Formats: sequence, structure tokens, C-alpha cells
Amino acid sequence: MAALIQRHVASNLADANFPPDLSPMLSRVFMARGARCSDDIDLSMSSLLSPSLLMGIDGAADLIIAAMESNSRILIVGDFDADGATSCALAIRAFEAMGHSDVRFIVPNRFEYGYGLTPEIVDLAKPQNPSLIITVDNGISSIDGVAAARAAGIDVLVTDHHLPGHQLPDANVIVNPNQHGCEFPSKALAGVGVIFYVMSAVRAGLRKKQWFNDQRKEPNMADFLDLVALGTVADVVPLDKNNRILVEQGLRRIRVGKCSAGIRALIEVSGRSAAKLIASDMGFALGPRLNAAGRLDDISIGIACLLTNDVAMAKDIATELDSMNQDRRQIEQGMQVQAETALARLEQDKSTELPIGMCLFNDEWHQGVVGILASRIKDLHQRPVICFALANDSEDCSELKGSARSIKGFHIRDALDAVAAHNPGLIDKFGGHAMAAGLSLKKDKFADFAKAFDKEASRLLTEDDLQSCVMSDGALAPDEISIDNATLIHYATPWGQLFPEPIFDNEFLLVQQRIVGSKHLKLVLGMDDGSGQIVDAIAFNIDIKAWPDESVKKVRAAYRLDVNRFRGQETVQLIIEHLEKVN
Repeated sequence: MAALIQRHVASNLADANFPPDLSPMLSRVFMARGARCSDDIDLSMSSLLSPSLLMGIDGAADLIIAAMESNSRILIVGDFDADGATSCALAIRAFEAMGHSDVRFIVPNRFEYGYGLTPEIVDLAKPQNPSLIITVDNGISSIDGVAAARAAGIDVLVTDHHLPGHQLPDANVIVNPNQHGCEFPSKALAGVGVIFYVMSAVRAGLRKKQWFNDQRKEPNMADFLDLVALGTVADVVPLDKNNRILVEQGLRRIRVGKCSAGIRALIEVSGRSAAKLIASDMGFALGPRLNAAGRLDDISIGIACLLTNDVAMAKDIATELDSMNQDRRQIEQGMQVQAETALARLEQDKSTELPIGMCLFNDEWHQGVVGILASRIKDLHQRPVICFALANDSEDCSELKGSARSIKGFHIRDALDAVAAHNPGLIDKFGGHAMAAGLSLKKDKFADFAKAFDKEASRLLTEDDLQSCVMSDGALAPDEISIDNATLIHYATPWGQLFPEPIFDNEFLLVQQRIVGSKHLKLVLGMDDGSGQIVDAIAFNIDIKAWPDESVKKVRAAYRLDVNRFRGQETVQLIIEHLEKVN
């Protein structure tokens, strides 16, 4: 848990204009995240940005409505992660709710076809005779695939959120808040957020055409917010105000039982409570189970879970997804041991420094799990990481697929763009955004790429950038470390990327310490104020070489407030993010 604790710059609460009943603790937390007034923390649907601000939204609605009016077949082309799965399910559910049932979907199997709308996927689509292809959570880099579809007489609507390259696909319409010229204020929409906006515009257009009647009821778009919330959190996009509205409104519906059978089943197999669901449950419990299908098998299994209205079927599929996720964990753990062993050899070699930009490859690694592995290694070593595996669709094992994860201050997609520009022909293709990206290259070019990537990372990153840091919201008074405040924080707002859950730091007396579950440190901490107040705490994945340490009597801890539920009892507990010895 090597890290530094830094505190957010203290703000003057007198400068804020929050509701008078907002606690001083939450006021400090919100101000540290840039909020200054009631409007900044208003997560009502009335504060949601208008679809009309999205470039191409009117053309997209017109294109879809024309297909619906002619009763033409629409084909959704999705992506193989949770964002892609929720996007696909939302589109299909929305079309059916609006009275158009001739809609199908294809999701490229990552092991056979790779990412996005490719010419090969178009060849699979042709026999289904679609008049319109809609990409969700992909398409902005599908130059050849879109061209193939248009050449075959199929209209194409691209809905995506990934950063565009130098060339855009020649689609009929593109809706992407990150495309050049789009003035939509939120650039952080997930793919599921984009298709939610598109289908909202379709509903508005159909209403003007008096499409809805007694037999064909107008749907409430809020019915799809459970999917939007799940896909947004699972894709780890920044939770700006607009995304927090989408997530909060989806969570509110789930908590009162207004969600799809599939999401309800995922909650159940995850051991969570729908009534108490929070954003982190979606990120750490539901999302991974949905993603497991795309990582190990076929995301269509996950989409089926989100589409079914049959409770028993949803439970069966969710149970299968849970089993896949357990398999994924075992595969990941083995890969992480192999990666750490390789890095340890580098560190032991005094003539070789650990690269600033890490590239790791093992021909035994699973292509679907390298993204998670890259994230784990990035967290351990505080530097950008790209993990590679053999491409399953490469018959001669000559191609590698890589998944990249980055740290603050290093835009990974721009870095890959720079490497490609300075080394023509080194990378076959790449795409992504600031914190995550994917790429492919020839196996015999791996060493050259690793050097080029490390050079680019070394050019842009400083020693300070490589120092892991825990940002704290300051110390809590003894009476603030309470179950009431833990509960208040949990439900105050969706916490996530760029709007993190509050972390506090205090010095504590170390009363008890013991290892549980082989690598977790269970603690009893005492307040250092003479009050005698004690609190339970746990530090996950602790360095068992350093802890427990009976010589330590006092510690400084950075922690999150949590509610521990055990045998029907609820108590406050500290989740330790960083622990250091004081004496």
C-alpha cells in the first residue's frame, strides 16, 4: 500500500450556496470535487442535458423513423463489453416499446472478428437483409466496415463515444459527443448514454408524427435508465453531472423494483440488495459478471440476460454469468502471478530499470482478460500498462491484441497516436480514449513497439506522476465516524471516475490486528483523542511481509466509511485505502 496521502485544498464553505440542510461534511466533499451551488448537485431529470445539443441527433432520428415507417429491418451492431451489452439491450427494448419489432443484433465475437463494424461483420449481416445498421458503443473507427455496408446498399448510423481518428467513417449519420464540431457539453457519455439520447430523439420525432395511439402506447424513456446506469458505471467513464443524473435516476428506479429481470437477477447472484444498490455495486459486482461473457465466451449471453422478461430464465443466465466470472478470476490470478514474476526479474536486474511505459506479453495469456490484467498492474506500479495476448483470430499466431490502461496525466489513446505517427507500420490499428485503449500489432514488432511506447511515456511522465497518491478529504472528528455518515455518503450521489467516493485520513491507536482470508488485515482502531472510542477496519490485499506488526502502536490511515452488515446487525467500518506506521 505504498502511497502518499495528500489532502484536497480546503475550501471556504461560506463561498458555497448549497441547500441549508446539507451536512458540513458533504459540503466539504462536494466543494473538493468542484461543486459550488445547489444546481451542481441537483440530479433530477429536469437537469439532464437536452438531446438537441448532440450533433447529428435530428438526422439520426429521421433515419430511424424512416426505417420504422417502412417496416424495414434494423440491425444493431454492438460491442463485447458491459457498455456494449447494455447499449444493445436498450436499443432493442426501446424499438419494441415503440412498436417496431423487426430489429436484430450482432455482436462481433472478439476472438473471431475483433472489434467494431468490420467488412466481415457486414458479410454476416447481408443475409439478414437489413435496411439500416446502427452501431452502438463502436463504429467511429470502422472506416472499411461502414464503406462495405454502404456499398451493399445498407444505411449506417454510427452511435459511439470513443475518440475519433483523423478520418471518419462515411456513415449516413454519426452521433458521438466527441466528434469534431459537436457542442454537446458532456463529452463523457458512455455508449449506452448515446443510444439513450438517440432513442429519446426518436420518440420525440414519432410523437410529432402522431405515431403513438391507444394500441401503440408511448414509452417512458425512464424505463431504460437501469440499463443506462449499469453501462455508464461499468465503462468507468467520468461521472460528470450529466452522467451522475443518468446513474442516480437509474439507481432510484432499481431500488424501488423498477428494473429489468436481468438486472434484478445479476443483483441477486452478486449477493447485493436491490433496495440498497449503489454505483460501486454496479462497477464491482454487476459489471464484471456481465463483462465475463464477452471476455471468455460471447457477450450475446449477457445481452440475452438483459433482454429477457422471464424471471426464471434471467436467473439461469445470471447464474451462468456468475460462473464465468469465477473462471475469469482464476485465469486473471494466474496471469497476474506470471506478470509479477516477469517484472520481479526486471527489478532484480540492476542493469535494467522498470520501464515507464510497461508492455507485457505472454503467449499463454487469455485475450479476453488482458484488459483487467493491465488495470491490476497499473494500480500496483503507478504507470501506464499494455498487456498483450495472441490474437485468437490469427491462424499463424503472428498477431497480438493489446489492452492498455493509463494513469492520470497520460492520455493513452493520444500516446498510441504519437507512437504510430513516429513509427509508420508499427501498429496495425488502435482506438480508445484517455484512460483505456486497444490495439493490434504483429508479434515480431512487439519489442520495437515496447521501446517506442516506453520512450513516449518517458517523454511525458515525471517522477511525481509515477508516485501513487491517495487524495484525502481531511480528518473526521470522532463523532463524524458514524453509521449515519457512512449511510449518508453511500446515497449522497453516485461516486465514480473523476467524482470519487470520499476518503478521509486520521491517526489512530492500533488496538488489534490480524490477518483474515490469507491476505486481508482486520483491525481495531482507537481514536487518538483520549475518548476511548474504537472502530473496526479492514485493509484488503495487504503486504503480509509488513503486517501484522506487533511493534506498531499508532498508524495513519486513509479510509472510506462503510456499513458492515453481519447477522442482521449494521455497524460502521473503515475500508483502509492506505496504511502507514507512525511510531
